[in-house]
Amino acid sequence: MSPARVARLTRVVPAVLALLLTGCSSVPGTASEESAARTGSASPRTPAAVGRPAAPVEVEIPSIGVRSSLMELGLNTDGTVEVPPPDKGMTAGWYTGGAAPGEPGAAVIIGHNDTRFGRAVFHDLKKVAKGADIVVGNSLGESARFTVTGSESVSKDSFPTDKVYGPTQEHALRLITCDGEFDAEGHPVNNLIVYATLD
Repeated sequence: MSPARVARLTRVVPAVLALLLTGCSSVPGTASEESAARTGSASPRTPAAVGRPAAPVEVEIPSIGVRSSLMELGLNTDGTVEVPPPDKGMTAGWYTGGAAPGEPGAAVIIGHNDTRFGRAVFHDLKKVAKGADIVVGNSLGESARFTVTGSESVSKDSFPTDKVYGPTQEHALRLITCDGEFDAEGHPVNNLIVYATLD
């Protein structure tokens, strides 16, 4: 299986910049890694060079048996957000343009559902229920515990960019993967978003 197209978001600061939201999976035999639909506006933040909180290095979701190290995901040269490579499908990634988990703002962790190598780290993310725990550990050995407040499966054509990436005073966490049926090219048509807040 190969990574599928994923939703894009746009922002104007001051020009329009397209960002890739998340990496996903597709059915066997597809090789496209291009992105899918553009989705509204948001303002992902750029990490500060000084005073940046400790980077997250691990995510654990006990209710579905997930424990993964976290790679850092930035931007590609074309302005799209990096996603974990297909051969690292069992490893999730933290988008460094957002908040660090546990800090004020929206922290975003991205993971594949499946890749051409098989099931991936967030394959069972749709089984996560409201009230479930998510624990994110950082490079200092500290842990931030989050409680799931809800989830939604949304079309990549109408991805809620502001809701996911937009400014918030909450200490928020979003987990994102692919979901739904496959299109004619073998790409999942939806994104699954899990929302959580710091305990």
